[in-house]
Amino acid sequence: MKDKYNLIWLRRDLRLSDNAAVHHALQSNRQLLFYFNFDTEILDQLENRADARVNFIHSELQKINHQLGKLGSSLVVKLGLARECMTQVLQEYPIAKVYANKDYELFAIDRDKSIENICKSQQVEFQLYKDQVIFEEQEITKKDGKAYTIYTPYMKKWRSEFDSTVHQPLEYKLSSSNTAQIEWKKMPSLEDIRFTNSSIKIPAFNLSSEMLNNYEARRNFPALKATSNLGVHLRFGTISIRKAVQEALKGDDQFLNELIWREFFIQILANFPKVETECFKSAYNNMEWINNEKDFEKWTNGKTGFPIVDAGMRELKATGNMHNRVRMIAASFLVKDLLIDWRWGEAYFANHLLDYDLAANNGNWQWVAGCGCDAAPYFRVFNPTEQQKKFDPDMEYIRKWVPEFGTEKYPKQMIDHKFARIRALETYKKALQSELI
Repeated sequence: MKDKYNLIWLRRDLRLSDNAAVHHALQSNRQLLFYFNFDTEILDQLENRADARVNFIHSELQKINHQLGKLGSSLVVKLGLARECMTQVLQEYPIAKVYANKDYELFAIDRDKSIENICKSQQVEFQLYKDQVIFEEQEITKKDGKAYTIYTPYMKKWRSEFDSTVHQPLEYKLSSSNTAQIEWKKMPSLEDIRFTNSSIKIPAFNLSSEMLNNYEARRNFPALKATSNLGVHLRFGTISIRKAVQEALKGDDQFLNELIWREFFIQILANFPKVETECFKSAYNNMEWINNEKDFEKWTNGKTGFPIVDAGMRELKATGNMHNRVRMIAASFLVKDLLIDWRWGEAYFANHLLDYDLAANNGNWQWVAGCGCDAAPYFRVFNPTEQQKKFDPDMEYIRKWVPEFGTEKYPKQMIDHKFARIRALETYKKALQSELI
């Protein structure tokens, strides 16, 4: 039994500690071999060869590889299609069982079924574990067993089911005796995987007591450094959700509620996979979008003439981040003021956000567009000028990202908001009425 390894396939869980797959794999007396696949099916879709997210993954894997080196082991890294790379690993190493943590996106589910079939053909076990969430898609349901589609009752049920003594970070110790003793190899370089260095750096997460205790009061003001920068770290698993929730319990309720929103959208995607391409509320599939490409370009370049929108779009392009309040304002402007399909905005954010996560990105865009689960009603249209007065009254955030504001170089407003609001309401009403006919 000891001559075969348990293979730990790292994906969205880039850490050796507090990792469910590792925890379960250690229950047997086999040594652990760690593996990562730079999946070209994913990488080839990225527009930017200096993508900061790939840089971040690469950097975190280097850390893991050095940690393994101290234990007399090494990280196995492959570049290529997931099926082909797993086949190679199973040929090169004696593997008894593959351990990985569950992913809830359709692409990942299909990939994992394919990998499971490959493993079966090689008489290798394949097992997935819950690690990305506290509760999976069938664990928090209504009395009739159906999924929640409204956040507040979901949140209340989530909180009532949560047990801080049960949902603790996982404790175990990796040593040279339980890791595969193989020759240490340097990680492939970024160039080896056909990427280059990014000038954008991933900010460290901030779960300080000051941030947590003041989150509710300060979170909506983009000029303040009052948020956690946790999104990208949860996305790639450099911190576990268990640890994040334990920290959140020390602060005000709102921060934990944001983590619950994350799980709400994950279970929506898992239970209603159609949302990946369609509106959750089918009536909104009848929307007559204008989809003007020149208008879209002004929005992406931060040249709409609405400073809070422009500041957010420029922050996104420069840093890979955008303040959460500003995300809502910028998204509402695209969908409601310009009548551009929410999927255009969703795809743009997917390309640029460091913390891009399909479930959250899709859920939030549909929320703003009024077509999602628990959505803002379609007649709620953010007024970018009023939002700026409320959340950036001293224009500190705006002046940072739109230095030419107030000069002749800054463009005039590309549309009259009052006109745009009325037009949006009429277009939405028409779409909903057509569903009733």
